[in-house]
Amino acid sequence: MALNPDRLFPIEPDARAIARRLFETVERLPIVSPHGHTDPRWYADDEAFPDPASLFVKPDHYIFRMLYSQGVRLETLGVARKDGGAVETDGRTIWQTFARHFHLFRGTPSRLWFEHALETVFGIDERLNEKNADTLYDRIAERLTDPAMRPRALYKQFGIEVISTTDAATDDLAAHDAILRSGWDGRVVPAYRPDAVVDAAQPAFRSNVENFAALAGVNLDYAGYLEAHRLRRAYFKARGATSTDHGHPTARTANLSPVEAASLFDRVLQGASLADAELFRAQMLTEMARMSVEDGLVMQIHPGSFRNHNPEIFGRFGPDKGADIPRATGYVEELKPLLDAFGNDPRLTLILFTLDETSYSRELAPLAGHYPALRLGPAWWFHDSPEGMHRFRELTTETAGFYNTVGFNDDTRAYLSIPARHDMARRVDCAFLARLVADHRLDEDEAQEVAVELSYRLAKQAYKL
Repeated sequence: MALNPDRLFPIEPDARAIARRLFETVERLPIVSPHGHTDPRWYADDEAFPDPASLFVKPDHYIFRMLYSQGVRLETLGVARKDGGAVETDGRTIWQTFARHFHLFRGTPSRLWFEHALETVFGIDERLNEKNADTLYDRIAERLTDPAMRPRALYKQFGIEVISTTDAATDDLAAHDAILRSGWDGRVVPAYRPDAVVDAAQPAFRSNVENFAALAGVNLDYAGYLEAHRLRRAYFKARGATSTDHGHPTARTANLSPVEAASLFDRVLQGASLADAELFRAQMLTEMARMSVEDGLVMQIHPGSFRNHNPEIFGRFGPDKGADIPRATGYVEELKPLLDAFGNDPRLTLILFTLDETSYSRELAPLAGHYPALRLGPAWWFHDSPEGMHRFRELTTETAGFYNTVGFNDDTRAYLSIPARHDMARRVDCAFLARLVADHRLDEDEAQEVAVELSYRLAKQAYKL
C-alpha cells in the first residue's frame, strides 16, 4: 500500500518528469488553510485525541455518508442522536465496522487522504481490512498517547502556517481567546459565519436574532440588527479574523432601499414566507459586501447545497450528517445587484464557490475574469477530488487565468486529512502545469512560479493572511 511518489502525475513520461520537478518546488511549502471546520478547542486545550475512530471516522461526513449509502446505520458509527438515543460508543467496534467496509472507498479521494495519513503520520503502509483492523487500531491508539500526536504538535509537524476555523456569529470565541492567552506561536483565526441570524427560513430564526441583538446590546430593529453585525464582525476581527463565510442555498443578491429592507426585516421576524426568506438572504449578502468594503474582511459565498435532503436523518441526527446534495446554481443574474454596487470596488474581495460544475466556464470564470472584486474559490466539497480539481483548472483557466483564483483550501473537519488534501491539490496542479509545459504553452520556469502561487501565495494574498 506504500504511497507511490508519482501518484496523480501524468502517465506520459515527459509530462510526468516535468510534474516531478514542479512538485519538488512546492512539496514542502507551508500550509495555509484559510477556510475549514476544525474545532478551535483542539488547539486551545491541546488534549490527546481519544481513539482512532474519533480521529478518522466520527468527524468525517465523507466517510459516514458512504457507509450509510451501503446500509450502515449512523448509530453504528457513533454519530450522536438528537434525542439522546443509544449509539455505539466503543471506538474499536466503530473502527472494525469502518474496516469491514473500507473497500467502498476504492477510487475515492477519501481513500487517498486516509492512506496518506496512515503512512505519513503513523508509519503504517498496510491497507486497512477486517483482518488487520485490531492490529492497526492498537498501533494508532498507542501513538495517540504520545505528546507528539497532540493538536499543537501535529500543527507543527504538518507545516501549517495559519488555519482558519468557521464560527457562528454568536460564538464567544472563548477557544480563540484561550489560544491567544496561551502564548503558543501557532496561528488559529476565526471566520465570521452569520447564517443562523440571516436565514429567515430556519425555524429558530427569530430567537437567534433576539439572542444576537441582546449579545450586541442593540435594539431589535433593522438598524440595530445591522449594527449588531458590525459589532460582531469587529469582535471577530480583533481575534484575528480576516474573512466571513456565507452558506446560502443560492447566490441571489438584492439591493433594496433602506425603507424596503427595514420593512422586509420586520416581516421575516414575524415568520417568513419562502419568498421573503430568499429575498432577505439576498439583501444580506449585499449588506455583508457593504460591511466588507468598510472593515476589510474578505467575503466568501458557498451556495448551491440542498441541505439536509434526507428528512429522516435530519430528524434523528440533525444537520451536517452527509445528506447535503449539490444542485444547479446561477451567478450571472443572481450576483448582479451586489456587483452593480461593489463589483468594481478594489476594497472588496469576494470569493465564489460552487457545487455546480456547469457554471465554471459559463458563468464563474467570465465573471471573475472581469470584476476586480471577484475571485474563484477552488473545487469544493463533492469536487475536491483529483478529477474535480483538474476539471476546475481546465474549465476556468482559459478565461480567468490562475491569478483570479485563490489557490487551495481544505475545507475539512478531519484534522489528519489537511496535509493529505494539500498534497493532493499540489500534485494535481503540478500535473496540470506539466501538461502546459509539455504542450509548449508555458516555460518550465513560469510553471514553477505558478505552482508556488497556487500552493501558497494566492491563498495568503486573497485571504489577507
